[in-house]
Amino acid sequence: MADVVSPQKRSQMMAGIKGKNTKPEMMIRTALHRRGFRYRIHNKDLPGKPDLVFAKYRAVVFVHGCFWHAHECHLFKWPKSRAEFWREKIGGNRARDIRQLAALDEAGWRVLIIWECALKGKTRIDFELVVNQTSAWLTGTDRLGIISGGSVDGD
Repeated sequence: MADVVSPQKRSQMMAGIKGKNTKPEMMIRTALHRRGFRYRIHNKDLPGKPDLVFAKYRAVVFVHGCFWHAHECHLFKWPKSRAEFWREKIGGNRARDIRQLAALDEAGWRVLIIWECALKGKTRIDFELVVNQTSAWLTGTDRLGIISGGSVDGD
């Protein structure tokens, strides 16, 4: 199927996509702040510049967009146009994520990943449940936690 917008418009739309302070990230930040959690955002000194850094808990939280990080859910589909470009771009993102998780673990940081599909789409879960699970994970001891649409896991 051909794109429904011109190449110039598509370029403009893609350029407008932010990498930080996204709507899902802001939702999580606001809810956790209301619960008394204090954090730093986008710490450049840590691998991956985590969305939220909770030094008190030696924990970081990433709020990942399903498309940009190739999450295997209904929100991710490989683009049909410029397929090679997108496979390289998104594959690079995934490889970088793996390296950053390893570096954070090696440095003694606990990591929670909240996937976009947990907050929107047909598999989203109740927002209060996401916040409750995030709060519980922060105060717990699990090294890695993952919250995605339809499920809540901790390793």
